[in-house]
Amino acid sequence: MPHPTSLDLSRFVRGDDLVLWGQAAGRPRLLTGLLAEQAASLGELRCFTGFHLGEADEPAPPWTTVSYTAMGNRAAQRAGRLEIVPVHYSDLAAALATGDFAVDVVLIQVTRPGPDGRHRLAYAADYVTAALRHARTVLAEVNPAAPLIPDAPVVEPERVAAWVSARSAPLETAIPETGPLERRIAARVAGFVEDGATLQVGLGKIPEAVAGRLTGRADLGIHTGALGDGLAALIESGAVTNRRKGSDAGRSVTGLVLGSRALYDFVDGHGEIALRPVGYTHDPAVLASLPRLTAINSAVEVDLTGAVNCEVAAGRYVGAVGGALDFARGARRSPGGVSIVALPSTAGAVSRIVGRLSGPATIGAADACVIVTEHGVADLRGRTMSERRDLITALAHPRHRAELDRSPHLPGAVTRAVAPREQEPA
Repeated sequence: MPHPTSLDLSRFVRGDDLVLWGQAAGRPRLLTGLLAEQAASLGELRCFTGFHLGEADEPAPPWTTVSYTAMGNRAAQRAGRLEIVPVHYSDLAAALATGDFAVDVVLIQVTRPGPDGRHRLAYAADYVTAALRHARTVLAEVNPAAPLIPDAPVVEPERVAAWVSARSAPLETAIPETGPLERRIAARVAGFVEDGATLQVGLGKIPEAVAGRLTGRADLGIHTGALGDGLAALIESGAVTNRRKGSDAGRSVTGLVLGSRALYDFVDGHGEIALRPVGYTHDPAVLASLPRLTAINSAVEVDLTGAVNCEVAAGRYVGAVGGALDFARGARRSPGGVSIVALPSTAGAVSRIVGRLSGPATIGAADACVIVTEHGVADLRGRTMSERRDLITALAHPRHRAELDRSPHLPGAVTRAVAPREQEPA
C-alpha cells in the first residue's frame, strides 16, 4: 500500500521531546527534512543521532543535536548546538532501555516488505533497535531502494504511529582512496591477522587498505560495528567464510552498513550477513567468545604510556568514545585475540605520538595492545612503562623523536639519561 510523502509532525512531536533517528545511511531523509521544515512550530527540539552524512555546506539544524560523536555534526558544532554524550557504544542500548537516556520519538528508515511481507530496519540496527522498543512514538519511512538484509530486525507494524514513503535515493559514501602511507600502515597491521581470525574493522582509508591485503587469508570471520566496501570485497574474495567463529557461524555480523551503491547492491538479499543491534555487536561477553578477535581501530593521538585519545584534537571534540574500548577489551579477552590501533604518525606538521594526551584517554594504558604507524609496530602487551616509552617513541616521525625523548619522566618508569638522537631521514 502506498504511503504519503508528507506528514504533520505536530500530531506526534511535542516541544520538549527528544527525537532520535539512525545514523549515516540509516537516516530517514524525508522525515528529518519534514522535521527541519516544521521545527519552528514544534518548540525547542533536542534530537539524537550518531554520525551524520550530508553536504559539506549543509546549514546547522534548527534544533540542539545530541550525539555520542562529533563526526558529521560539524555544522551543529559550529553553531554551538552540539551536545556530546560521552558514552561507550555498548552502553547505549541499556541506557535507552532503562530510561537513563530517555527518547520520546523515533524516526526510522525501513526496507520494502520482504518475502514474509514484513519491513526490516534499513542500513542501521545499532542503537535504533533499542529506541524502537522503548520510545513513546515511532514514525517510519519506507525506502524501496534500501537494501533488504533478511537477517535484520523486523519492524512490527503495531509499533508504528505513521508511515511515509521516501522521496530520495539512499545516502552513499565514496570508496576511500588509499595512498602509499595507508598501504604501508596496512601492511604492518595485516601481519597480525591469522587464518581463522574474526575481524572488527572501522571505516576509512587505513581499514580499507587493511581489508585489501587480506584476500589471501582463509576462513576469516567478521563481527564489526560497521560494514563498508572494503569488507564486502573481502567477503566476495572468498577469504571470509565465518566458519570458525563459534557463534554466528556462516554469518558476517554488523550494526551498520555504509558505503557505495555497489555495497548496497551486494548486501541486498544476502543470506550470510546479519544486521544486529549494538547490545549484541558490542556486548563484552559476545566479543570475548569470538576466537582470535582482531580489532583494528584508529585514534587522534597516542601517548608514551600507550593511552589512546579518540575524541579531542586541538581542544575541539572531533571523534567519539564509541566502540573503541569495547573492542579493545573484547579482543584482549578473546582466545588469541589482539587489539590494534593504527594511525599516521602525523597530522600535517603535528605529531600524533605525544608525551601526554591533549584529550581524554579513551583507551587507557592498561587496555592498550598494539600500536601501528608507518614507522613501525609497538606491541605493548606485558611491557613496562620504560619499555613502552622506547617502543612508542620509535613510532613517531623522526623529526619529532628528540622532542619526545625530552618529555617529562613517566610515573612508574625508571629514570635514565637519553642519548641525543642523530637526525634520521623522514
